[in-house]
Amino acid sequence: MKKNYVLDTNVLLHDPHAIYKFEDNDLILPIYVIEEIDQFKRESTERGRNARTITRLLDEERAKNGSLAQGVPIGDGGTLRVHVPAKRPRLEIALNPHSGDHAVLQTAIELRDAFPDTPTIFVTMDVNLRIRADALGLTTESYENQSVDADRLETGIVELTTTAAELDAFFEKGAFRPSPEEKLYANVSVILRDDSPKPRSGLGRYHAESGEIRALRVPREGVVSIRPRNKEQSFALDLLLDDSVRLVSIMGKAGTGKTLLALAAGLKRTVEDGAYARLLVSRPVMPLGRDLGFLPGDVNEKLNPWMQPIYDNLEFLLAAGGGKRRGIRGYDELFT
Repeated sequence: MKKNYVLDTNVLLHDPHAIYKFEDNDLILPIYVIEEIDQFKRESTERGRNARTITRLLDEERAKNGSLAQGVPIGDGGTLRVHVPAKRPRLEIALNPHSGDHAVLQTAIELRDAFPDTPTIFVTMDVNLRIRADALGLTTESYENQSVDADRLETGIVELTTTAAELDAFFEKGAFRPSPEEKLYANVSVILRDDSPKPRSGLGRYHAESGEIRALRVPREGVVSIRPRNKEQSFALDLLLDDSVRLVSIMGKAGTGKTLLALAAGLKRTVEDGAYARLLVSRPVMPLGRDLGFLPGDVNEKLNPWMQPIYDNLEFLLAAGGGKRRGIRGYDELFT
């Protein structure tokens, strides 16, 4: 059954592509949402960027499909419409009947009453506004499309069962050819576990060009004197040290070694191996927003607190890897 979804401003400022994610339902944007978005388009923050993006997307739909006030096709059989009431709605029982939130809320109530046979759902990420909407008899939902269920993400690790003889051959030769039925994808990390009464395991990575699972190439002495402490860190370090892998994405909780391993691999390939002329480390400053300008000092001094975790890890790596014995007294000497 088709539904009418009325979107609050914060949904579009969070995800400007939300207008394409309501399948075959009808999407309604109160004109006050467009007005509120216009207030943020000049910001240099992520919110400002999203405001400009949704404005551009709406204009593209208008130019391609006609008037937004009449409604345009969008999604998988749904429509998008900008609702313009005859007069500005007022929520008389509210402390501030003229607020933008209440104008959007009252618009949703009027649409619900105008289409009694079609479920009308008010979508907002504002918890207090959802409570008020619910108290007024509106069906409300939070915008959940942006949520990431970590349990459903690919881990990049698979486990295969082998015989004891096959695992012994893997340890001896450093390679194992899996059955084609396994359908492994390139660079997936593999745990080989034998079927003996006391199971043993071996760690490898699938190389699609040869069709083999090869043993990890992490040096026994570690990288810049850093040794992986679990299988996940071993897999990550093996990928980071392979020049044929152009992009490695590592996700994990704080303190699990993501930054440390990436910096260690980068220092080894740049400083020790000389494979690269320069190591670039970047962090997005978007979360700082305008607060960055209020910090004292020049640009470098403003960014120093934001980059301090990187500096701390570099200092630790230089101390652990004997940087001072190689004539490097501090991480600042690595900067050019």
